[in-house]
Order: sequence, then C-alpha cells, then structure tokens
Amino acid sequence: MPSRKPGVNAPEPFRQQLLDTLPRLRRYARSLSFDHANADDLVQTTAERALAHWHQFDQRRDIRVWLLSIAHNAHLDRIRREQRYTLVDPDQLAERREAPAPGDPGLRMDLLAALARLSVAHREVLLLVGVEQLSYAECAEVLGVPAGTVMSRLARARVAMRAALDGGAARPEAAPNLRRVV
Repeated sequence: MPSRKPGVNAPEPFRQQLLDTLPRLRRYARSLSFDHANADDLVQTTAERALAHWHQFDQRRDIRVWLLSIAHNAHLDRIRREQRYTLVDPDQLAERREAPAPGDPGLRMDLLAALARLSVAHREVLLLVGVEQLSYAECAEVLGVPAGTVMSRLARARVAMRAALDGGAARPEAAPNLRRVV
C-alpha cells in the first residue's frame, strides 16, 4: 500500500532540488510577511504542497519558479483567510516586525520600513525581480499576470521606494512631466 505521507514517493532528484531552493524560498517568504514565524509557516506550506504534488512539476521548468508560484498562492490564501477575521492597516505591519538586532545599519531598517509601506502587489514584483533575480516572464508566471503588468508594477514600486527612502518626497525625475500635444 502506498504511503500517505506527502513526498515519500517523490524521486530523490526532485527532493534535492527542493532542498537546494529552500534558502531562497525562505528569503522570499520573510520579505513578504516581515514576520519570521509566518515566513517559516509559508515555507513549510510551500514544501508540503510541492511534495504532495511533485508529479505535476514539469521537469523542463525551473523548480525555483514553480516553488515561488506555490509560495505566492499560499501567501495570498493566508491573506484572504486573515482578511475574513481582521483588517490590518499597512502601517501596523511595520510595527509588528521584530526589533532590530544590535548593530543593524539604519539603511537596512529604512529599506525594510519602505518595503513594508508598499502594496503587496508592488512588493512581490520588486522582490521577485530585484532580489530573486527572476526575468519579467518568470515573474509574470509566478504571479499569474501579463509581463506588461509586471513591468508597470515594478516601475511604480521603484518610484515608491525612491520616494520612501528620500523622506517621502519623490525626486523630480521620478515624476514624468506630462504635456499636451495639439
């Protein structure tokens, strides 16, 4: 009788690829949630889903993209589930983060605070392209949106980050000058 534990029947190469991707997956999860416990839960949920559905993985694809897609969907599921119970102000997310460790540079805290102020859609695109170094096409695949949407969200996220890191005022070059051509 086959085992009911997820991933027991997964082939060894698949399990090794999953293990190799866990550090990047954890970094992405921590950047999304700003909470170590929630990030660890997200990584565990992602790994469980991947192991339970290993047979659906197309070997021609990059496992990293597949796992980030699972993590993205699990994160959205969690947000939807939490929204049924409580409404959270985005400013409260920055307050819920852990206190910085002694010796953390101020720039890191400014960066984390600026990331916390971004919308989830903008933060995800910025993290996937900027930190995880996915291409626009791979990011679009992870998020389930067109590549053009990825590019526009990324541009808006960068402008918002610049404005937040400059003390709330956007640089003149960040705001395009619009003119009417007659």
